[in-house]
Parts: sequence; structure tokens; C-alpha cells
Amino acid sequence: MRLILGSGSPRRLELLAQLGLVPDAVRAPEIDETPERGELPRPYCQRMARQKLAALPPGPGEVVLCADTTVALGRRILGKPRDEKEAAAFLHALSGRRHKVITAIAAGCGTQRWERDVVTTVMMKRLSDDEVNGYLATEDWRGKAGAYGIQGPAGALIPWIRGSFSAVVGLPLAETAHVLAAAGLPVWRRA
Repeated sequence: MRLILGSGSPRRLELLAQLGLVPDAVRAPEIDETPERGELPRPYCQRMARQKLAALPPGPGEVVLCADTTVALGRRILGKPRDEKEAAAFLHALSGRRHKVITAIAAGCGTQRWERDVVTTVMMKRLSDDEVNGYLATEDWRGKAGAYGIQGPAGALIPWIRGSFSAVVGLPLAETAHVLAAAGLPVWRRA
């Protein structure tokens, strides 16, 4: 069985390594990630993971694993910011508030498919302008949903979470291990 990671995220590679797994290949799917009009964050995230898997159908002997992470402020989807100005707007919107981070995974092997999603509540401290500008200067916000990565410098801005830390980073480890085991891939060691 070959494991194919359907994501170009270095964070997802690192998280898979925590399970003792190294993908045999990494293929980043090309899909349109634009939310549909009126689409809510959780169904959006589930749809993105499903569409990524559909864009990378598993070949013989392959298990393809795809994921999507979305930050939700109420019904609003905060995706990857286009630029520093949008990143600042996201951070100001999240400042002092609880929000949800949703990570959906979709895996496929042959004609079988498995899906899971995890919703974690995250609290961001009230941010001063100096903190927002200081974080923006790190450039760590680039390519990250909601304009922050909890595993980096932004960890200092998050006083607590309720749920899965690894899901906030980008791949819920317990659910991923379960899905990969169901697909016939051993976790922690390759047979």
C-alpha cells in the first residue's frame, strides 16, 4: 500500500511523521477553493476535502489522504489571506474572540472513501496594534487559514483551545490514524 498525501502543506507532512508515516508521494491538488454563496464553514471545509480527493483519484495500491482547514468566525469563513492588509483584518476580527477551526479529512483507496471532520474552539487574546504588526512582520501568516498558525509565533496569541491541537495545525491525528487504519495502512510503522 502506498500513501499519497494530497497536500503541499509542510505542516501535514510533519504531523504524519508523528504517526510514523512518510508519504510515498506528495501531490497538491488544483481546485477552486471559493466558497459557494451562503455556504457555512463546516460544509465548506468538508466539500474542499472531498473535492481535493476527487482531483487525485487513488491508483492501484494507493491510499490518498486529503485535508482542508478553515477558520470560522461565526458563519464567516476566514481562508488564506490574499495579502498583509487582509491578514491584519482577519487578526483584528479574531482579537479577543473565540472562533472555530474546522479540519476535514478525506481518504480514498480503490472505490472506498472515508471522511471525518474535527471542530476545535480557539480563543485569541485581545491584540494590540503592536502585537498585530509584530506578528505580521514574521510573515508566518502567509498561506494559513485565518492568517495565523498556532504552531508558530501565533501560539503566543492563543491562551486556550478546546479540542484537537493537531487539527488546528492542519491534520487531526486521532481521526487520521483511524481513517488510514480503515484503509489498510498501519500507523506508526510501515509493514
